[in-house]
Amino acid sequence: MIASALHLDRSDIKALKIRDEYSLHRVVYSLFADIRTTEQKQQGASSGILYADKGGNEKHRTILILTNRNPIVPEFGALNSKKISKVFLSHPDYRFEVIINPAQRNNASRKIVPIKGREAIAAWFIKKAPDSWGFQVNSDNLEISNNHVKRFDKQGHMVTQGYATIKGQLRVTDREQFIKSFQQGIGRGRAFGAGLLQIVPIS
Repeated sequence: MIASALHLDRSDIKALKIRDEYSLHRVVYSLFADIRTTEQKQQGASSGILYADKGGNEKHRTILILTNRNPIVPEFGALNSKKISKVFLSHPDYRFEVIINPAQRNNASRKIVPIKGREAIAAWFIKKAPDSWGFQVNSDNLEISNNHVKRFDKQGHMVTQGYATIKGQLRVTDREQFIKSFQQGIGRGRAFGAGLLQIVPIS
């Protein structure tokens, strides 16, 4: 896996026409060759691309990116990349941050419904983590912030997506599943900046 950081200044942001979540998605995906077939895309195969917009100010913006292949040299901005060692994913405990799309399928209607409110999001995340993502979280220091909804145009179709930032500590309970979660992301909305586990080992 390759970890990259894309640094953009004001002129880069203007040249790339970054205005919303879809335009940012377009910029990130343009840095990598599309290795999926049409059939694989229709079947929902992973793009192998995860990213998190770290924001900034009117003069600078940073996007963290995790991929299963090397990027191309960008026309705009500065891109720093490095390979992630296997040792990095072998620790028992990590501090983490993730931008998540808090949503779940309603059993009765089968529709995807958003999870609203910090307490509900925290409860959902704590319950889902061990079975779905291979780790358990410390509920005592879990932080839920920046809970909001964004609407953006995707090639003529309006997309509505909820976001929340979750920070805390996790302990790996299933190593294989945890590595898969790190490599493929967690939750929904991964094509639009959700799901990238940003982790730092706790010694």
